[in-house]
Amino acid sequence: MKALAVIGYHHTGKTSVVTALVEALTARGLRVATIKDIHSEKFRADTEGKNSALHIAAGSVQTFARGLFDSAMIYPKPLSLEEILPKMDADFLIVEGMKDSALPKIVCAAQTAELDELVDDSTIACAGVISDTISSYHSLRVYSARRDIGELASLVSDKVFEVLPMADPECCSRCGSTCKQLAMDIVQGRRRRDECVMDSEHTITLEVGGRQIAIVPFVQDILKDTILAVLKNLKDTDISKDIHIHIRP
Repeated sequence: MKALAVIGYHHTGKTSVVTALVEALTARGLRVATIKDIHSEKFRADTEGKNSALHIAAGSVQTFARGLFDSAMIYPKPLSLEEILPKMDADFLIVEGMKDSALPKIVCAAQTAELDELVDDSTIACAGVISDTISSYHSLRVYSARRDIGELASLVSDKVFEVLPMADPECCSRCGSTCKQLAMDIVQGRRRRDECVMDSEHTITLEVGGRQIAIVPFVQDILKDTILAVLKNLKDTDISKDIHIHIRP
């Protein structure tokens, strides 16, 4: 799944850019999912006193609310992007917010001072309210969600890449940098997406319920060494061949 973030301060046009991109990419036959990152302390995913909220209050770690027109999965905690991503199923993911994520970004702004603060090497374009006053910012084009959405959608299709594993730097960094720095380097053309070690060096693959789970190289090494050590003690076992283990819970 490819993913990008649309970031900026309040009232800079982020939602307009996100919804326009969703429409444009969907029209091209892509399945698009979104995440809205909300920082208001007034926001709750459920209404206090309602039955689903009572389930959570009773100790449920995950509650599915199914209505006549939509459904929602409720967790009694804020999930990180790393926790949310495995639950998404789409060709493209657009995140509104999460400026510190390891994703390529579109920066929305109302004035150039905001661009000065938010634009970094992960930025592929600028957009939002400021598109009514300027058409470029340094080497970046400033897109209008009304006038330029087709061109912006094409840029997104060309520049945005498969989401990185978001691995804990203490457990990975075998590519020589964090996922956030690698994302910046890919956007700037200094490195390639296939340089991610977690994707390119799978000595162990893990699937749970048919879904592949990313394992950092350090943990892969531990699992591999442990399994091989056990198998070496089994008679007539050729450990030079591929090994498949299936666990039924």
